Amino acid sequence: MTDLQIAFLLTTLAGLSAGIGGLIVFFIRKPKLSYLSPLLGFAAGVMIYVSMVELLWESVEAIGFFLANVAFFVGILFMFFLDKLVPHLHIDTEPEPFHEDKIGSFDEETEARLRKAGVLTAIGIALHNFPEGMAVFTVSLLDVSMGVSVALAIAAHNIPEGIAVAVPIFYSTKSRAKGFGYSLLSGLAEPAGALLGFLILYPFLTEGVLNATLAFVGGIMVFISFDELLPISREYGNEHTSNIGLFLGMLVMMLTLIFV
Repeated sequence: MTDLQIAFLLTTLAGLSAGIGGLIVFFIRKPKLSYLSPLLGFAAGVMIYVSMVELLWESVEAIGFFLANVAFFVGILFMFFLDKLVPHLHIDTEPEPFHEDKIGSFDEETEARLRKAGVLTAIGIALHNFPEGMAVFTVSLLDVSMGVSVALAIAAHNIPEGIAVAVPIFYSTKSRAKGFGYSLLSGLAEPAGALLGFLILYPFLTEGVLNATLAFVGGIMVFISFDELLPISREYGNEHTSNIGLFLGMLVMMLTLIFV
């Protein structure tokens, strides 16, 4: 396979992982939204660790401390303004566990609110996945092994995001297929982002630009972790389960970087 084909493959696999999260509506009879606490904490740990230990470090070694850190904070600012333009909508759910026999017991207003929240969450995640897809694609062109690490990091947080999309859709429509379908579609924005990156940016990608992209991607991932994943992780659980997931994610990412 060529480097381009590998880059597209990694991006597609990372995006499809959102569908893996959506499968929860088929295989867990009584899913609890509290499951999101350790899962999102884990995803944040993975992303923070790979961003600081690998992406930013590699960029510093290639283009120097100053330029790498400029690119890193530009990535943070980029996601900040993107988040302002396309904010995620996180539903305010009851803390009690979900029960299968309660499907259909919501009133119409509640079902409509859950449906709207699920759809808007899917749209928001999809739009946020565009730069992630471009990130996996460009990093994979520079270094396949590093691309695998980034793809794993993106996949790690796409899985619980897929759950976050699928569960409210399932609650409101009573359809497992729709819950899964919306989660899968939100993840397919990543290969679409890779395609956009290829068509528009590929002719301009030099080694220096690609190395700066590493730090830029690191900034994106750190912002997502602190602004989105960790706050929601604690919202659905508590700081202890969130932190357990966080540190476990860092440990798993460390082992991944050693053995992958």
